[in-house]
Amino acid sequence: MTLVIDPSETSEPSETSESIAVAEPSAPAAAPLSDLVARDAREFGVYARTGGWAFALMVARSVRPGGQAAGETLKVSAKEFAQLADCSPERVMRYYKAWDRAADDALVPHFETLEPGQNVELPDADVWLDYYVSRNSATSERGTAIAEAAEAEGIRPTKALEVAENPTALRAAILADPSTARAARSALLDRLREDPELQAELARDVVRTDDLKKAVATESRAADRIGYVRQIAESGQIKTPAGQTVDAPVELREEAERHLSLIDELTDDEDTGGWATEAYDMMKSLVAGAVEADPELRVQEQRTRFYNSLRKATKAFEELTFDDAQDFHEEDVDEAVQQLEELQQAIGTCLTALRGTRGGRPPQE
Repeated sequence: MTLVIDPSETSEPSETSESIAVAEPSAPAAAPLSDLVARDAREFGVYARTGGWAFALMVARSVRPGGQAAGETLKVSAKEFAQLADCSPERVMRYYKAWDRAADDALVPHFETLEPGQNVELPDADVWLDYYVSRNSATSERGTAIAEAAEAEGIRPTKALEVAENPTALRAAILADPSTARAARSALLDRLREDPELQAELARDVVRTDDLKKAVATESRAADRIGYVRQIAESGQIKTPAGQTVDAPVELREEAERHLSLIDELTDDEDTGGWATEAYDMMKSLVAGAVEADPELRVQEQRTRFYNSLRKATKAFEELTFDDAQDFHEEDVDEAVQQLEELQQAIGTCLTALRGTRGGRPPQE
């Protein structure tokens, strides 16, 4: 309920009585629609439907294209239009270039066909960002490369340019979101394949960080073990402990293929280390068993191991030099003489054993 004072008694209040009436609320009278409000609503509707195309049309029909003289048209230069609009010529030209790209795609009329004040049907707002680039960096060599990469990935260049111009935001997203970090890792790996300088920088970062260095060593060991199993599965050959390369038994190759298929089915976020170790140990055991099960191969393995050891011992002895023996202390000389005498005895024993295998025949000159 609303108390309403009778307007007939507002001149002077009565000393004896007050006229007070109780009235029901009435609907407020509709205010006349402001032309300014109506204009704002119409302009808002145009922009809501067309986005930046509405402003691009203003530029396209008012700014003369390059090569057209001032006296040939009512249009003005981009600089003059910017002065009238109280903005920069660069901003005007971004709208100009967006319209030009759309005209090349037959989406809008060319500049030459437009006159100041002319209206045309505008494209949908959703395609505006496919033509408009809001950043000056897009015109640079770097910006062009980013825009081309974005188009190859099927995204709008403006989004890629925005990320490139705000590396701090990119860093924050990588630190906070695992999926963003995985996307960044994938992109970084693709970039590393064709950027030797970045490869070197990342390698230095890795070796200078203990945790990363250990992780790389662990993954490298796992990769080597998987490579060992893959080589058996794909080539059908095995390398024995002594270094011989021979054909793998059928069952051994099948076992390698089985382990390899299990490893290949692992997803990127699964740890391959345990699987690689299990497969590697199994293959090593099977290879050793295959050598022992084949008498001829076992003899070849023993012979190869012996000659490998003999070559290593010979090379080690040949590398000894006594040119500076006169500078040794007496105790150093005594220790060296003792070790060489023991070596001489070991060599004598070895020679005796080898000569015995020849049935007592005298050695050939």
